[in-house]
Amino acid sequence: MQSTKTLLTDFMEQLSVASASALLLDYDGTLAPFQTERDRAYPYPGVVEIIENIVRSGRTRVIVVTGRPIRELQTLLPPMGSLEVWGEHGLDHLLADGTYQQTVIAPEITEVLTQAERWLREANLTSLAEIKRAGLAVHWRGLSEAEIGQVQARTMEGWARLAAQPGIKLLRFEGGLELRSARPNKGDAVTTILKDLDLNTRVAFLGDDLTDEDAFRVLGDRGLSVLVRPEYRETRADVWLKPPQELLGFLTRWLNCISV
Repeated sequence: MQSTKTLLTDFMEQLSVASASALLLDYDGTLAPFQTERDRAYPYPGVVEIIENIVRSGRTRVIVVTGRPIRELQTLLPPMGSLEVWGEHGLDHLLADGTYQQTVIAPEITEVLTQAERWLREANLTSLAEIKRAGLAVHWRGLSEAEIGQVQARTMEGWARLAAQPGIKLLRFEGGLELRSARPNKGDAVTTILKDLDLNTRVAFLGDDLTDEDAFRVLGDRGLSVLVRPEYRETRADVWLKPPQELLGFLTRWLNCISV
């Protein structure tokens, strides 16, 4: 098995001579550190400037694939021309030209989510909840270990019946649980993106969470999968980088390769 250093070196050498490239990026935990106050999860210092330069180069299609709704992400990232965004795991799509597309949610999925939201209110957990179009998340970052255990157990028990419904999935993520429509997921978004790319396009996907594993799986040998997190975990990704310094190093190398 190749080392991280060798894999990165080989990929960057191919990138430097590639006629086209695509950089796919998760947001929370990848480009930005997790925050107890989610509306203050701004990117690591230096990240935005490098990504802006990559976008401006015109040689890389830069795409953010996030679990956040697009409107939330836009409050955390400055406007960047030609930046493409897939929000809510691929439910919403903002094209580089500003065109906005939205996937329709089946009525039966909406009904299950309505029941889940009702349960949250009855359980007095709405202060920890994030309500999205295709899912509900309970966040416990900042709570004590004892409180986390209680919230997790109550939520899993309260949502167990709903999570068993067709088309619904209960996801664990860094700092919480999310009950959501099983499709689309980040893998579906990446599948759609790859269909639009020439086979010779050099592609990388950077992510940190369990929800990014679908994207790593779909990308497979087509590109480079990069796990970005302070501590290693079992993953399908090809390489592991620690933020922020190794992340910044990767983005800087990318910019240098497409600038030659």
